[in-house]
Amino acid sequence: MPDIKVTPLGKRFVDEELEIKAYYAGHVLGAAMFQIKVGSESVVYTGDYNMTPDRHLGAAWIDKCRPDLLISESTYATTIRDSKRCRERDFLKKVHETVERGGKVLIPVFALGRAQELCILLETFWERMNLKAPIYFSTGLTEKANHYYKLFITWTNQKIRKTFVQRNMFEFKHIKAFDRSYADNPGPMVVFATPGMLHAGQSLQIFKKWAGNEKNMLIMPGYCVQGTVGHKILNGQKKLEMEGRATLDVKLQVEYMSFSAHADAKGIMQLIRMAEPRNMLLVHGEAKKMEFLKDKIEQEFSNCYMPANGETTTIVTNPSVPVDISLNLLKREMALGGPLPDAKRPRTMHGTLIMKDNSLRLVSPEQALKELGLSEHQLRFTCRVQLHDPHSDTDTLGRIYTHLKSVLKSYSIQHVPDGTVIVESIVIKVTSSAEEPNLKVLLLSWSYQDEELGSFLSTLLKNGLPS
Repeated sequence: MPDIKVTPLGKRFVDEELEIKAYYAGHVLGAAMFQIKVGSESVVYTGDYNMTPDRHLGAAWIDKCRPDLLISESTYATTIRDSKRCRERDFLKKVHETVERGGKVLIPVFALGRAQELCILLETFWERMNLKAPIYFSTGLTEKANHYYKLFITWTNQKIRKTFVQRNMFEFKHIKAFDRSYADNPGPMVVFATPGMLHAGQSLQIFKKWAGNEKNMLIMPGYCVQGTVGHKILNGQKKLEMEGRATLDVKLQVEYMSFSAHADAKGIMQLIRMAEPRNMLLVHGEAKKMEFLKDKIEQEFSNCYMPANGETTTIVTNPSVPVDISLNLLKREMALGGPLPDAKRPRTMHGTLIMKDNSLRLVSPEQALKELGLSEHQLRFTCRVQLHDPHSDTDTLGRIYTHLKSVLKSYSIQHVPDGTVIVESIVIKVTSSAEEPNLKVLLLSWSYQDEELGSFLSTLLKNGLPS
């Protein structure tokens, strides 16, 4: 296995070509997004992330890394959540009203993340309101998760870290471990139980016991996959067929209040704006909702793909090749009035690209010839133009000189004694045949730098000289 070097910026260089960088993802304790870079091409894989800070974790963050591909989850591809504060207020109100009338509240949660978030919310509320109704969380996974939250308190948000010296927010005063026998206790209570979708386990067992009492309440704080008991209840099903063909009547109140730690549609778009990827690929979502988000991304940002499970997607990239530019060439460009190179405002620079010691450099042609020990070769373009003029060749050449001086006032034009007119690097000669002395043949010759001017002159002279 190759040595891995860790830089102060958190980048890990596996070898000269492979670089891995982690970004904070929010979502749950320790969640990270990863950028994998090979050469000049890179991919960012988000996993699950949350763009909204909550009571115990910060929001996901990424720099303007401009990857070739950003692979993002799309669990809530079409959902835009309302204010977090409003949701918390409604949640506390519903729980408080239920326990005040003697009812029981079941909150199915996943062991890591939402359980801790909602426990902190209720713990704070219970303390402020001096409420006596017991709050329980299911033993097992949630209990172990709470242990790790205490252990890795430095991975939480700033507020939790600041108050850690006075009090660890995960050492709850009002919330105790749940025993399954407590479900039959009379009187109000609040229970956090896993799993979050009511498809099995302790949350389903408690639900079966409490479902028949209309004083009780079920609060679903997260996403439920189609086919689970949680999904059926949220869709209004009042009779559920359980194992052994038994039917369960659902009389308790059901509320859906999204406290999911996944990014909503707004959050996904926010991450795209931050990273500025060249291509997007959506995973972990429902096809119809993903299609809607895909269209929106393509309208506002870049190409977007949503392959089915097992499907291969080919993405064409345009890798950038790093090139060093010589200081002399930059000075020459500046002297000509050109702006300095800027990544946000690309411009063309003329020079010679040479490879030396496995690196590319853009230098002036003169410097390239000198470094490589080569001599310069001139490549010239020629053009013949026929012109009817009754004067001698010498007089015709003089008339051409006079005409060009009047038209091209800002150019260097010379009438050379050897019988040529020179405009910049363009050479013009006049010849005629003995058979047709009035038919002149103009020979134009220019270097590649003056190709545009050469084409202009040939067109100008084809139109004849003024009388």
